[in-house]
Amino acid sequence: MKYGMNMLLWTADVTEEHYGILENLKQWGYDGVELPIFDLDVAKYSKLGKKLDEIGLERTAVTVCSDADNPISADASVRAAALTRLKQAIDAVAAAGGTLLCGPMHSALGTFSGKGATAEEWKWALDGLTKAADHAQKNKVTLVCEYLNRFECYFLTSAADDARFCREANHPNLKMMYDTFHANVEEKDLAAAMRGCWDQVVHVHISENDRSTPGEGHVDWKTTFQTLKELKYDGWLTVEAFGLALPELAAATKIWRRMFPTEQYLAQNALAFMKKMMAS
Repeated sequence: MKYGMNMLLWTADVTEEHYGILENLKQWGYDGVELPIFDLDVAKYSKLGKKLDEIGLERTAVTVCSDADNPISADASVRAAALTRLKQAIDAVAAAGGTLLCGPMHSALGTFSGKGATAEEWKWALDGLTKAADHAQKNKVTLVCEYLNRFECYFLTSAADDARFCREANHPNLKMMYDTFHANVEEKDLAAAMRGCWDQVVHVHISENDRSTPGEGHVDWKTTFQTLKELKYDGWLTVEAFGLALPELAAATKIWRRMFPTEQYLAQNALAFMKKMMAS
């Protein structure tokens, strides 16, 4: 098992000013970090990758899509822009030495049509993400498609949806993520949801119901970790938590109040909690 920490707790752009945080995460016992990929400067990520090698931290990455690069837009030029941006994000991940690019790359975050996904949108997403996965394969990167709850998107909103999408794509470099926050909102039976999608899962986000310290909320952690062990999962368990440090992210994730004492408290307690649950 590998334990990771998503850097969005501190920043959407990891730079030299965050090297101390990276060093602390290594000292606290994390195996790696999840890098936000919003800026697409390949040289910057190459430099960051070298620093992470020096510290001894592995890395995954996360990105999102906007209205300007929405893979399921009715506008063909916007879909083309989405593919171009995904390829650039893949290049950035590869430059940083990462092998997984995660996130809701299937559609624009926070954009709604007033109805569920259409067959045409499904086709557009499959086409665009399969082409992106071809580029990822050349760069030894796997795209990890994340479903979101119904309040953040309308395209993929359950483990079953995401698994069906990835099975239809049938591409070795296009798989899915299981995120405990979204599952807590959308799934009626966590164990059944996990068992039903696990042939496609390559990454797990550990996130509490209020996006703060894992283990201090009401997510059904006992079932979650029991099922992880039953399914013999041995990949990344990456903490995803958000605070008020990033106004744009706080607005997108609807974080209006501080729900943990300090970032260090959250990171250290989350790691201890995950290791305790895996050992029990």
